[in-house]
Amino acid sequence: MISVDQALASIFDLVRPTGSETVPLAQACGRVLASPARANRDQPPFASSVMDGYGVQASDATPGAKLRVIGEAAAGRGFDGTVNPSEAVRIFTGAPVPPGVGHVVIQEDVARSGDHITLNDAPNTQPYIRAAGADFKVGDTLEGPRLLGPNDLALLASMNIDRVNVARRPVVALMATGDELVMPGETPGPDQIIASNSFGLMALAQSAGAQTRMLPIARDNAPSLRAAFALATGADLIVTIGGASEGDHDLVGQVAQSMGMQRSFYKIAMRPGKPLMAGRFGDGILLGLPGNPVSSMVCGHVFMLPAIRAMQGLPAIATPRKTARLGASIPANGGREHYMRARVQGGEITAYGRQDSALLSVLSQANALLIRPPNDGPRETGDLVTYIPI
Repeated sequence: MISVDQALASIFDLVRPTGSETVPLAQACGRVLASPARANRDQPPFASSVMDGYGVQASDATPGAKLRVIGEAAAGRGFDGTVNPSEAVRIFTGAPVPPGVGHVVIQEDVARSGDHITLNDAPNTQPYIRAAGADFKVGDTLEGPRLLGPNDLALLASMNIDRVNVARRPVVALMATGDELVMPGETPGPDQIIASNSFGLMALAQSAGAQTRMLPIARDNAPSLRAAFALATGADLIVTIGGASEGDHDLVGQVAQSMGMQRSFYKIAMRPGKPLMAGRFGDGILLGLPGNPVSSMVCGHVFMLPAIRAMQGLPAIATPRKTARLGASIPANGGREHYMRARVQGGEITAYGRQDSALLSVLSQANALLIRPPNDGPRETGDLVTYIPI
């Protein structure tokens, strides 16, 4: 068996970039920016007023000054003229600052009578003018690779960019295996169960930006497995679920290798998830996950998600970890790295008492995987531990 870190490094060695494509800005949220996006204009494109008030020459912004109002400037409708000494322009937030204006006196510091204003005895000394290009200038860039979120889309739109170059979404083919499985909504036989893992892993892959293809359930025989693998042609990542152990009916590895898979590793020193396999399969990667529901989902968080992110050009790193204080003591760990279902609440993390790898109800309540290093001793309430948010 190899360590989790060694297994993840081997998976990263298999990763190949998906390439890029250009999409409309409206479709770019959640995509990975593949190349720098350059601003096509300054922002703001002109000096603008930060507040509602009156634009005056800087030398006129003095206590008690009396000025004549000669016009008005509003957002989208500027004042066509120059402000001279002893003159003022009514100005609103976002409006272009007319020539001659060096100070915006906020309206709270002004008394107006007809076409004249008088500044109070202590006008604010801030100019309240935002310089042209104060946010960004033509040619400034948003660098990639970068996972684009709502704030980034707002910035790109203000840069006058309507299309962006993003990483192509990896295609992930999900293949559940086993004679015991039927799809949700079907009537299982007396010895069958529902294929649940595919749906959790599909949602997990989509959350990382992948396109998913759910293949028909492959039965525990070579012809059915070969037919399912044929349907996965063109996928960047094939994720098999179950059939990766060494039992008489666990044929996934054998069939995949007979079809050309170059296996990188098999079995890792982790709990749950020991019977995990990965290798090169055609132009893509095969990731063979264990069939126990919790095991497959834990391995999805630990191995599948980082691989999908790396395919899109994001850093090839493990899922980020956090630390918290234990809310209750836990016993010593064994020789494998253990990912315990846990709950983080009020700044503390508490592991669930039941850690059976078949208990999806516990996983559904969990919001964290508490990570126990191999041979970690007993931990007491208040000890600092590491976890992965889920």
